[in-house]
Amino acid sequence: MERELALEAVRVTEAAALASAPWVARGSKTEADDAATEAMRSMFRSLAISGRVVIGEGEMDEAPMLYIGEQVGDGNGPEVDVAVDPLEGTTLVASGMNNAVSVLALAPKGQMLHAPDIYMEKLAVGAELAGKLSLRDPLSVTARKAAEGLGKPLSELNVLLLDRPRHAKMIAELRELGARVRLLTDGDVFGALMPCGAKTGVDLYIGSGGAPEGVLAAAALRCLGGEIQGRLLPENEEQRQRLGEMGLAGADDVLLMDDLVGTGDVIFAATGVTPGDFLEGVRYLPGRRAATHSVVMRAATHTVRYIQTEHDLALKQAAGIVPSMGA
Repeated sequence: MERELALEAVRVTEAAALASAPWVARGSKTEADDAATEAMRSMFRSLAISGRVVIGEGEMDEAPMLYIGEQVGDGNGPEVDVAVDPLEGTTLVASGMNNAVSVLALAPKGQMLHAPDIYMEKLAVGAELAGKLSLRDPLSVTARKAAEGLGKPLSELNVLLLDRPRHAKMIAELRELGARVRLLTDGDVFGALMPCGAKTGVDLYIGSGGAPEGVLAAAALRCLGGEIQGRLLPENEEQRQRLGEMGLAGADDVLLMDDLVGTGDVIFAATGVTPGDFLEGVRYLPGRRAATHSVVMRAATHTVRYIQTEHDLALKQAAGIVPSMGA
């Protein structure tokens, strides 16, 4: 993929972040998600790609979400797979909480996992533990191997999970082992990136979350040298049938990095909507302007760029990219 595409990807996530930011702390997560989705869809039309959403928020009959199979781009550029989450953390935005982002990933056609929007069991680690753990192991074995691999006692191992009732047994087991357990309210994509952040203090990210978020995290971890493993978790016969239709009948199989995002180049881009551990949120400035903070990564070069941008909201609103409410 051409490196210029990385900056174009950021323009897409910036638009989605700016569109959803007026809904911060307004208690309206659906409206925020819809605004981000429509802004992302609109900005995609200006990208010189022939893209297809291979994993995202829903199926075709669940529009206005960017549905699986949707064609994006102007149709004149390279053929690419697209993974999207226009607003990762709708509840965070509605409640005015930290770590909401707009995020996408691009890869050459046929490279990314093509799967429905269902749950996925995950195990994510940083570079020090990449290739040393397995999702097939019991949790107690994984925790002990991780502590040994990091050269620390199990009592100092820091494990991050989404704070969900379904994780109660895992949390209890980790605490019985003596590990430190940190709980995340929302933000599955960047939660999986925490083990790659030197200042986060997180060693492992485990538990179940959305499959699209797993693929998006895999794209970023490919660029950062970390690793994520996943296992799809169909909840009913309809989901199992959909997996079979998409060539994923072996739902019990562990998906490795190559299964999730392939071995070639990948571009990952994200823009903060609310302040977080990795990115600042949208900030409104005098003169009907707004500032965004984004990150863009590329697997081919392992380059990580942080981008600060100021936007003229009047021009963005005139173009229909962001709603008229807000600053």
